[in-house]
Order: sequence, then C-alpha cells, then structure tokens
Amino acid sequence: MTQDSENTLKVARQAFDNLIHGLATGEWEPLLDMLTEDFTLWFPMGKFHGLNVGKERTREFFEYAFECFTPGLKLTALDRVTSNETTAVFEFRDEGTLFGQPYKNRVAVSFDVRGDKICGYREYFGSDGNSY
Repeated sequence: MTQDSENTLKVARQAFDNLIHGLATGEWEPLLDMLTEDFTLWFPMGKFHGLNVGKERTREFFEYAFECFTPGLKLTALDRVTSNETTAVFEFRDEGTLFGQPYKNRVAVSFDVRGDKICGYREYFGSDGNSY
C-alpha cells in the first residue's frame, strides 16, 4: 500500500465514522468539517437525485436523511472496504425506521479524498428492502 493509499483510507475511515455517527445522532458537524469547499455529492433518487454541489447543499441532504430516519439509523454490519490512492468505498448494512416504517438495507458509499479532506461522496443502495 502506498503512502497516498494509506492516507486516503485513514481520511475516508474518519469520514465514514462521522457519517455513521451523524445518521445515528443527527450531529453532522464532524463530517461537514472534513469537506472541501467544492465538495460534490451524488445520490441516486429523491429530492437530492443526481449531482449536488457545495457544503450547504450537503448539509441539507444529511439533515433531510436524518429526518427520514428519525430516531436514527444504525449500522448493523460493515461488509467490505475497498480503497486506492484517491477513493475508498464502504459496503455496509443498516437498519432503523424510515418515515415510521421498519427499514433495512445494503448500502455502498464512496469517498473521494484530497489531502486530509473529502471532496466527493457517492451513495448506492437498494438490495435489501426499502430505501429513501
């Protein structure tokens, strides 16, 4: 593993931990503090479908996600982590309550890393039940 690969994985792991914490608690500042000003977020459906640019749009996205899953979403398994010099992908399972209904899913999130910041996020889901 190269030094760049090790850094990417370290930064992405911290971002992933902050993501899981945010989904469970609604506290997004630790994750938002890790984002570059030109951060991009790609989401596969709903009101945030497609490409979203900037920290404020990202804040809206994560706050909306937490509202959808109130009282919070729990990680039940981290199945796989794959990374290279610039990107890390986390495949996991989660469960909780989505708009008052039981929810569980398999999700993959990808973090693009630049230095010690996250410059991009992509999310893919839908193989295990409901999605938002």
